[in-house]
Amino acid sequence: MIDILIADDDPLVRVGLRAVLDGEPDLQVVGEASDGREAVAMTSDLAPNLVIMDIRMPNLDGLSATRQIMAEPNPPQVLVLTTFELDEYVYEALQAGAAGFVLKRIPPNDLIEAVRVVDSGESLVFPASTAELIRHYVPPVPSARYTTAVESLTERERDVFNLLAQGLSNQEIAQELFVSSETIKSHVGSLLLKLEVRDRTQAVIAAYESGFVKPGT
Repeated sequence: MIDILIADDDPLVRVGLRAVLDGEPDLQVVGEASDGREAVAMTSDLAPNLVIMDIRMPNLDGLSATRQIMAEPNPPQVLVLTTFELDEYVYEALQAGAAGFVLKRIPPNDLIEAVRVVDSGESLVFPASTAELIRHYVPPVPSARYTTAVESLTERERDVFNLLAQGLSNQEIAQELFVSSETIKSHVGSLLLKLEVRDRTQAVIAAYESGFVKPGT
């Protein structure tokens, strides 16, 4: 069972999300928060597996709430809920540790699949959209934060890193490189460890911010 906390200041959105998610046998909404402060407190109290987080909320916005939640030991996955695909706040939320994002106009079945995908650890929910968002907001000057880690990658890890940054799944990367999905899973795990990032979304951010992959290429 995947325990979910919904954080949104619009009660109609919360009701709609609960109706969609609670209708699935493996999903369970354990709480609803109307602002970021409630989201942080309820995450601590309820220990959900996943938080669906709106960005623009009163008292404490979803970005600040995400930062606070991700700073705690064993934090849940955070799935950002947004109106716009290219939202600078969404990029900041991904930097803060959110696993990915979904649009408020998302069809119910896609939302259900997104929740399951994120809970399973495949953090890049909509790879093309996430990669486009990162390309749009990546700083023009490469960051030195990941330089040493990127230089330590093997040739095969660099191949995987490049394809991962394009938004490909493990299976798609495996097909590109003519190896098994299990082999790619191992390489991705090694990448995350060397880069000292939590998940695939963070790895994509690292690829662009380090200059390993340049926007437009």
